[in-house]
Amino acid sequence: MKTSPDTADGKRFAFGKNWTRFLATIDESRIQHAMDDIAAMLEVQSLAGQRFLDIGCGSGLSSLAARRLGATVHSFDFDPDCVRCASELRQRYFPDDPHWSIEQGSALDRGYVESLGSFDVVYSWGVLHHTGRMWEAIDNACLPAGSRGQLFLSIYNDQGPISELWGIVKKAYCHTPTLLRPLIVLPIALTIESLSFVRACVLGRPLAWLWQRFRGQAARGMNLWYDWVDWIGGYPFEVAKPEEVFDFCRQRGFALQRLETVGGRNGCNCLVFQRTSQTERAGLDDSARRGADSTRAAA
Repeated sequence: MKTSPDTADGKRFAFGKNWTRFLATIDESRIQHAMDDIAAMLEVQSLAGQRFLDIGCGSGLSSLAARRLGATVHSFDFDPDCVRCASELRQRYFPDDPHWSIEQGSALDRGYVESLGSFDVVYSWGVLHHTGRMWEAIDNACLPAGSRGQLFLSIYNDQGPISELWGIVKKAYCHTPTLLRPLIVLPIALTIESLSFVRACVLGRPLAWLWQRFRGQAARGMNLWYDWVDWIGGYPFEVAKPEEVFDFCRQRGFALQRLETVGGRNGCNCLVFQRTSQTERAGLDDSARRGADSTRAAA
């Protein structure tokens, strides 16, 4: 397991400011894509009657999607700009809604997380690896899942030395004057996207690449440019292998229900767990692992 990065200099990526700019791109299509993604990963059609906790709500899009699916939602984020983003979305689509609460809070504040009570779904997409103390944050995220609650995590994939290099890039970005930061994002994004497209052409799959790259970004309601800014600037930054997250959560009473990995590439591995008894856990783990093996074999 990787240790936490040094953030003693106080340089962190301004996630909330990036999400504030992203808000202008949110429309019904993006909301529907976000709803579809949550429903597919949780293997449900509705969240009616369920309590949904969004840890590190960011733009608030996932919280909005969960509310549209019928859940009672509680959103929180460490970044006050993110809290404002989520509050703006609630005002746009669910003004004065008593079933969607939003506040500032930290995933590292164990007392605060415990005070929230239990939830049917605890959701944290691409957040906990940016806290500076990832494993502590994941441990805290396990707390609010009810007796049969689901835990939906998305954690950066560990690529070994490549991940170490990305950590250096991200820290450099956060130390660069704001006006010069696009000069870091553009060449990196264009180079990686171009090389990826060339590879797809060599394999005879350019149209499939275009569909996956742009439709794939839209699948969660996201935006390609703001995702790249988030990726290159996102610091603090930690990573984990999917099996590390699996073992960590299993030790805390969770069984793996669904796993989607990015293989050896950049990006986040998504894992959905359920709090279960030990007997149930063994059966679900075996089933989910067989599914993951089949997915990797097909790839």
